[in-house]
Amino acid sequence: MTDPETDAPAADDGPVVVLLDVLPNGRPDDDRPQYRKSPVAYGLGTDAFRLYELTLDEEADVSVSHRLALDGPSVGRYREVSFDDLTRNAAAEIEYAVEDIVEGDEKRFVDFYNEAGPITLRLHQLNLLPGIGKQLRNKVLDERKRGPFESFEEVSERVTGLHHPREVLVERIVEEIHEEDLKYRRFVGYEE
Repeated sequence: MTDPETDAPAADDGPVVVLLDVLPNGRPDDDRPQYRKSPVAYGLGTDAFRLYELTLDEEADVSVSHRLALDGPSVGRYREVSFDDLTRNAAAEIEYAVEDIVEGDEKRFVDFYNEAGPITLRLHQLNLLPGIGKQLRNKVLDERKRGPFESFEEVSERVTGLHHPREVLVERIVEEIHEEDLKYRRFVGYEE
């Protein structure tokens, strides 16, 4: 059930997606007659950044960037899909959706800077982020010993050289969504 005040899914509606594309007349490659097609949407999960194709209820009044509960009344069925299955419009919306998710749950993503640990003896989770090499990683590790970061603004103030910590995370998440064969993943498909 959606909350009319915020237009956001209620907490008990299960997994939530940000809609990337809505096809009110169904998929264009569906050869069935129009009266047999259902509205379809593509969405990005807010928890593990999984991509979904959703069959929508005929009366669903949704559009791109709306948040929708997968187990809510507007969704008939859903299935996980890969990046290559998305429409062009859905693929173009991914970065905006990721930015929206990261901005809406800042504490969760700031905690990545607070809690990231080593992957191997030579590789740290912080090194997976674009532009973070050994020196910048060590600055982050030194600063978080003095106390946890509370916001992205604090990360950029305390760690000289890391000017856009939110954008760096968004870039990594988008890369993980696009590239299915990455050796190390920290955001897409990662369950806490």
